[in-house]
Amino acid sequence: MAELAHISGLKELNDALTELPERIARNALSASVYAAAKIIRDEAKSQAPTYTGDVTQGHPPPGTLKRSIIMKHISEKSSKYNQTFYVLVRHGKKYQRQGKKGNLSQDAFYWRFIEFGTTNMAAKPFMRPAFESQKMAAVEALKQKLGSRIEEEARKLAK
Repeated sequence: MAELAHISGLKELNDALTELPERIARNALSASVYAAAKIIRDEAKSQAPTYTGDVTQGHPPPGTLKRSIIMKHISEKSSKYNQTFYVLVRHGKKYQRQGKKGNLSQDAFYWRFIEFGTTNMAAKPFMRPAFESQKMAAVEALKQKLGSRIEEEARKLAK
């Protein structure tokens, strides 16, 4: 299992957030977690392979996998002091025909085969390495964004 990054100062962060109004604390935390998730998403997109062979009938167009890597805010798992974003790959029928002419498919159902491999194909991971290589950069982005947002909101409240 991938080791998550260790973050110190969470008690101080919690204290700082409790001093802010709920909406401001939630928005500051959400913006910070968004900044961190964006770093992981962008790295996953850069590491995802692009198909370069001939496109045959029924084959997704080149770039589908990269287009399908997104980040999503999970409101059911989020609260004032907890914001959850997933970095994931879109897949399923509802993403098959997108774009003006239906030619920008975002159905990357095959992402698991690439990430984990099959009995006939070696794995070419892109999601796990993206997380591993960028987790500390994501933590730094989260800290910087959160610090600047809390200071900004505190200045506004002091006026």
